[in-house]
Amino acid sequence: MKLWTYIIRRILLLIPVLVGVMTITFVLVSAIPTEQRLSSQFGISKFGNGPYVLCSRFGFTSPNGSRFCPNPWYWNGIRELGLNQPLPVQWARYMYNLFTGQWGYTSAHSLLYEIAIPGGIPVLTVLSWYLPYTLELAALSLVMIWLMSFPIGNRAAVRRNRPFDQSARLLSFSGFALPTYLLGGGTLLLAVLATGGFTHICGGTATPWDLWYGLPPDPSGYACPPYNGVQPSWIGIYGQTNPTHFPTIDALIHGQPLIALDTIRRLLLPAFTVAFGSAAGILRFVRNSMLEVLSLDYIKHARAIGVAEQQVIRRHAGRNAFNVTLTVLGLTFAFFLAGFPVTEDIFGLRGIGLLFTYSVRPPFDFGVIFGTTIVFTIIVVAANIIVDILYAYLDPRVRLG
Repeated sequence: MKLWTYIIRRILLLIPVLVGVMTITFVLVSAIPTEQRLSSQFGISKFGNGPYVLCSRFGFTSPNGSRFCPNPWYWNGIRELGLNQPLPVQWARYMYNLFTGQWGYTSAHSLLYEIAIPGGIPVLTVLSWYLPYTLELAALSLVMIWLMSFPIGNRAAVRRNRPFDQSARLLSFSGFALPTYLLGGGTLLLAVLATGGFTHICGGTATPWDLWYGLPPDPSGYACPPYNGVQPSWIGIYGQTNPTHFPTIDALIHGQPLIALDTIRRLLLPAFTVAFGSAAGILRFVRNSMLEVLSLDYIKHARAIGVAEQQVIRRHAGRNAFNVTLTVLGLTFAFFLAGFPVTEDIFGLRGIGLLFTYSVRPPFDFGVIFGTTIVFTIIVVAANIIVDILYAYLDPRVRLG
């Protein structure tokens, strides 16, 4: 089977998965009280009183003399969302809104104001602001995982049961044992103390804490170089950057490489926090995969005919050992794109994980909850496709399955 045929086949097989997940999401949405659905869709809280409100609110009395009258906003919202239609029609409308990007608005009554997101903003717009921060953090974390796990894992397999292998095991166990909040908080504190403690710098308006904490920086951090007291005009009031929403790329587009380096520096500590725990598991996969490949007959034959050991390890064993780890690495990256709520909260990063954390705190923001659910589903499905394609490229035997 040709590679492009295999790619099309995998894409077609994953479409039912995406539709199935979205159908389950639709069922969960249908279980939400109507008032909450209206509020999340339109970004206002005027539906909270339900289908009936006090007549005095509208300046008239009910024909039958009752104090309560129909809520016009409520019934207009019911008709606009099609909630008066049969469930199959609602499902079709839901799928149409899903694929056309009509995901509703942030709720005015939610706690998202704590991270400077008011109600009434389209959910898709808010996600486009927050997801790039998580993407940059995930990409840098993946690079760190690669640099830590693959060289150490391969070398530990080659030096099995020797001191280096024992040290690699200790590193792996410590990665599993250290919780994120302890590793992240300790790393940030050590970095702050190592760069001068809490003494004031930059004209007495900022501390080393401002140099390591927060993306985008806290207003006090703009007093330090490379900002020199001026907030860049391409950073919006809600932390979004223009035009791509990726802070590092936007800084380079606007000709400010120092700010791009500042963005990367602010991501180093949270990326290390994320990578240290994840690299612990991947390191074990790399080691075990390499050990399995080194025991195969073709490796023994290569050594028997006099092929140099370094060539055997790098050229013959390394590629086949990488095939097994590729799946885990790809799914790990997909998991990363779902956000790092604890890490982003510790380091003050405006990522999608922090956004989702605030949306699930009462009072809930259902528009953001289901918008992030859709994004996570698409990311996982896309990651599976990419991993399958790379796996088929590295090992053509997979295409025969």
